[in-house]
Amino acid sequence: MGQQLGRIKVTLLALAALLSAAFAPAALAQDNEAPTAQELAEGAEAVAEAVAPPAYTPMAPTLDKGMPTDPRADTEGAMFKSLTFQDQYTETGAYALWMHDYFLLPVITFISLLVLGLLLYTIVRFSRRANPQPSKTTHNTAIEVIWTILPAAILVVIAVPSMTLLARQYETPPEDAVTIKAIGYQWYWGYEYPDHGGFEVVSNMKSAEDALADGEPFQLAVDNRMVVPAGVPLRIQTTAADVIHAFSVPSLWFKQDAIPGRLNEKLLTIEEPGVYYGQCSELCGTLHGYMPIAVEALPMDEFEAWILEQGGELPGAADAEPEAPVEEATAEGASGN
Repeated sequence: MGQQLGRIKVTLLALAALLSAAFAPAALAQDNEAPTAQELAEGAEAVAEAVAPPAYTPMAPTLDKGMPTDPRADTEGAMFKSLTFQDQYTETGAYALWMHDYFLLPVITFISLLVLGLLLYTIVRFSRRANPQPSKTTHNTAIEVIWTILPAAILVVIAVPSMTLLARQYETPPEDAVTIKAIGYQWYWGYEYPDHGGFEVVSNMKSAEDALADGEPFQLAVDNRMVVPAGVPLRIQTTAADVIHAFSVPSLWFKQDAIPGRLNEKLLTIEEPGVYYGQCSELCGTLHGYMPIAVEALPMDEFEAWILEQGGELPGAADAEPEAPVEEATAEGASGN
C-alpha cells in the first residue's frame, strides 16, 4: 500500500506540473479561465494510465518448450526428442546438454563399438574351429599396459568437463539475486517471496478438464505458478514442512532437495520468458506423483506487475517515495510564525 500511495503522490505532483504548464497560456488568452474539474480528472486518469505498470496475464505455454515431448506426436523428431534431455533454457543446462550430446555420447559410442569389435574378433579368431590347440599364454605385457592406461586416460579427459559442470551447479548467487523460497508440503508446493513482502502462493495440480481447457499438459499444470523474472539471477531456496521433497525442473537443469528444518539454496538464471514444468523428484508419500511444478518466467516489468497484484511490495519502494518539498515546508513555517 505504501508503494501504491507513493505512485499516486508522484502522479498527482506530475499532473499538477503538467496542468500548470498547459493551462497557464490558455488562461491568459481566455480572460483567466481555470480548467474545469472534469478536465482535471481526465488529465489525472491519463497520467495514471501512462505511469501504471502493465497488468499481469498468465502466459500460455509453448508446445515442446519446458515440457516433456510426446513420442506419439505428429511433429518432426518427436520420437528422438522423447529419448533424450529436454531443450535447455539456462547457461548451465546448455553446457550440460552439450557435454552429453557432443562429448559423452561419442566417447560412449566409441567404447561400445571397440568392445563389441574386440568381442567379435575374439569369437572368430580364437574359436575351437580356428584353434584346435588352445593357446597357453598367461600374460601379455603390452595388452595389460594398454587396457590399464587407456581407460584411465579416458576418465581423466571426462573429468575436465564434469568438474566444470559440477562447479557451475554450485555457484553462489550474487547479493542482488531475487530470492524465492519453494516449500514442499504433502502434497503441493508453496512459493514465498521474501524480497517482496514475504507473501506466499499455494500451488496445486489442475484437474484434467481445467488443464485441457487452458492448453496445458495434465499432471504438470497448476492453478498458481511460481512466477519469476527472466534474465536475472534467482536465489532459489528450498525447504519442506513435513517430509523430504525435491524441487526439479528438467528444462532448467535444476534439482534441489527440500528437507524439513533445513534451507538449501541454489543459483538459477532463466535465459528467456516461458513456462517450464517439473515435478517433485523425491518419494514423499502416496500422492508424490500429484505435486507438479510450473515456473513462469516473465520480463521484469510484468513480474513487478504480478507482485503488486498479489499484494506484495517492490524492493526499495519505501525509499523511493518523494519527500515534502523544501519550499513548501519553509512556507508552512513562515505562515505559522
